[in-house]
This record gives sequence, C-alpha cells and structure tokens, in this order.
Amino acid sequence: MASSSDSPEKLGGDDFSHPPTRSPFLSAISPLTSLYGRIAEWRKSLDLPNPGTPENLQKEVKMTHLTNFMFDGARADLSKNLSINPAFQISHSFNLGSQVAAPSYNFGAVYATNSTLLQGSVDHESNVNARMNQGWSETCITKMQAQLSQQVGHSMLQLEQDYQGQDYSLNVKAVNPSPIDLTGIYIGSYFQSVTKNLALGFETMYQRQTPELAELATSYLAKYTGTNKNWIATAQLQPAGILQTTYWQKLSDKVEVAADLQVVAGSQRRDAIATLGAKYDLRMATFRAQLDSTGKVSALLEQRFAPTFAFLVSGEIDHFKNAAKVGVGVMIESSNLTPEEMGMAPPQP
Repeated sequence: MASSSDSPEKLGGDDFSHPPTRSPFLSAISPLTSLYGRIAEWRKSLDLPNPGTPENLQKEVKMTHLTNFMFDGARADLSKNLSINPAFQISHSFNLGSQVAAPSYNFGAVYATNSTLLQGSVDHESNVNARMNQGWSETCITKMQAQLSQQVGHSMLQLEQDYQGQDYSLNVKAVNPSPIDLTGIYIGSYFQSVTKNLALGFETMYQRQTPELAELATSYLAKYTGTNKNWIATAQLQPAGILQTTYWQKLSDKVEVAADLQVVAGSQRRDAIATLGAKYDLRMATFRAQLDSTGKVSALLEQRFAPTFAFLVSGEIDHFKNAAKVGVGVMIESSNLTPEEMGMAPPQP
C-alpha cells in the first residue's frame, strides 16, 4: 500500500495542491461578466413585462377604428378549411364597383403549424404575394415577405428578425437588400419597459437608394399601459416634425373607444388630423363608427347570421367634399371536416 508521503505523480493522480490557473482573457473579462450577471438579476427582480413590438404599437387603436376595414362597392370572400392540424385554408376574394380601385380577383392559401406560417396569394394580374414566419423558439421569429409584380418597381423582398426578451423587444429588417452595393432600406428598433406601465424605444431607418445617396432617420416611441390594461396611450415622434399620439380604452367587455391625433409641424407643411372611433361587439355582430376632423363620418357593420356566413355593410360621408361611399359584402366559410375534427360536439340524437 502506498504511503501518505508518496507524491501524486507516483500515485498516478493530479496535483490538487494548487488551483488551476485562469487564462488572461478570462481574467480580463471576469469583471464584465460579473457586472452583466448582477444587472440581469436586478432586471429579473423588477419583473417588467414585455412591451410588444413597435410594429404593434397602435394595434388596439387600429382594431377599433375602421380605417383598415373600410371598403366600397361589392365584395365577396369565400374560404374553405381543408385541414385543422396542420391548419390549411384556401380563399377566393372578389371586388368590383369600387370608386378607388378596379375590379379584382385574388386567390389565397394559408398553411400553419405551431411554429411555421406560410401564406400566399395571386391576383388576376398575376401579382404574387408571399409571407413566411418561422418560430425558432417562443422568443425568436424569422419573417419573410415577398411581392412579385408585373409593374416595374413594385416587386419587393423584406427579411426580418424579431426577438422578444423578458422586458424588451428587438427587431431588424431589410427591404430589397442588395448584397452587391448594399442598397436598400434597413430598419432597426429597440423597445424597453422602463416600469411596469411605461415603455420607451426608438426605430432607426437607413435608406440607401444608390451607393452615393444615403439617408438616416430615427423615430422615438413611448407607450403607457394602465394598471388593469384597460387603457393604453402611445406617442411616436417621427422625423420632419411628425407627431402621432393615440389613446385606447376598453369601457366594457363589448365597448372599446380610441382616439388618434397626427400633427405635422414641418417647414413646408403644418397640419393636424384627429380621429375618434368606437367598436361595439354584439352577440352575432360587430359595429364600428368613426369621425375625423376632415369631415368624414364612417360606419361598418359585420353581421353574422351563422358561424360560417357574415354580411357586411360599410358607408362613408365626406361633408367637406359632399361625397359618399357605400359598400356591401359577404363572407362565406365552408369546410370538408367533420364536426369532431373541427372540435365541435356531435349533435344529440
């Protein structure tokens, strides 16, 4: 048996009498990593919420106002569900009689899983639109949008990377990037929760039309959310003296109101537009009304007579221009899935 005086080399072991030496690089960055760890623990202890993305800064207001839902003429949307897991749907859209747009037809398809979204459409003029979202995790999403048009200069490619941290959002995107001369539009944004109610951020756009011509512009964002999340106020200061502020409030489970104010205080133009809107959800219908300072009064009614059939009526009166628009539409959904596949209870005998 070996004696206690035998050296570690004789025992075939390692010498534990001296601690292992650290590399100069690790020793140099050790204070930085320690500081980063303390800051991360401090931010985690604050329990700040994720503020959302700058793209959805005014999401609640846009869903209450009918600006994105307004149409005139006749419209018909027909869709059919072919699968529920994964989700696969095709649609046909018809528009005619509009005062601002020519008659059109659009065919679309959507394929979605828990982590992937594929969406595409083609119209009667062979213009193709495609969209893809790939979620690598709950916080990291890669997005792509493309448009192929017969008109010169209307084709587009957009690449985007979105990361949702615990209390911040980071987004970068590139529109029509050229790897040869680096022309295109590049946008980066950062949105940080400062308190549980207030979030601040910025969005910077670098536009490079030609290798010799480039432009840099930065917008500043602010969002304040009520403690009960029943009201949200936002502000966005854009270049050239453009300020847009919004306010949204949920009065009840069925009623939402929103206000939008856009002020242009540039050297060549000074103007302001205020918009007020409300949304009322009935049992089988949704009614939206809107009034702005340009003299326009608008309303939209979406009435569902069945889960698969809806009738739409929209109208707008421009008092200053003495003009009016009216639109009617239908939305019909069909499916070749059984009630069990759609998650519906079978009829009682």
